[in-house]
Amino acid sequence: MEISKMAIFSAIFLAMALFSAASAASVDSPFIVAHKKVSVSRFAPGVERLAVSVDLYNRGTATAYDVSLTDDSWTPELFNIITGSTSKSWERLDAGSSVSHSFVLECQIKQVFYGAPAVIRFRVPSKAALQEAYSTPILPLDLLADRPPEKKFEWKWVAKYAPLLTVLSLVGLFIHTVASPSKSSAAKSGKKRR
Repeated sequence: MEISKMAIFSAIFLAMALFSAASAASVDSPFIVAHKKVSVSRFAPGVERLAVSVDLYNRGTATAYDVSLTDDSWTPELFNIITGSTSKSWERLDAGSSVSHSFVLECQIKQVFYGAPAVIRFRVPSKAALQEAYSTPILPLDLLADRPPEKKFEWKWVAKYAPLLTVLSLVGLFIHTVASPSKSSAAKSGKKRR
């Protein structure tokens, strides 16, 4: 009985697919997802504060051990640390759990800053080498930029012209009421003409 080459290749491919799926399902490993975000606020003239937070999530099926976060993109020549530190470590990060780290920086130099992602290192019991993950990058920050002042709604105009608008609205409503014929009188005049 002769078997075609196509049938052999199909059988080999199917066996390899089943083997890789089975081995992938049996391997437990952590999967670290990190989200870095920055909010900038003008603290004083010539000074902006940056609140940086990095959220770590273990979306894998195993615990990550000796987890360390390092965010070295904030150079001391440009930024002063107000609260917290740019690095943090945890003993473990269980599967399905999350941790967060935040710190506050101050900038007094006008610049456009391009920050790098934070680096997360962790240990997996089944592997000897430390594993690395990276946070999401941040958008470029235009620090101490000359921003036009926000146009705020001025309530003084409402206070000044509200009485005038009220009187004009009431006069317009009165004129409309007097000038428009009523429906009942139009219906009565139509009956009298017959």
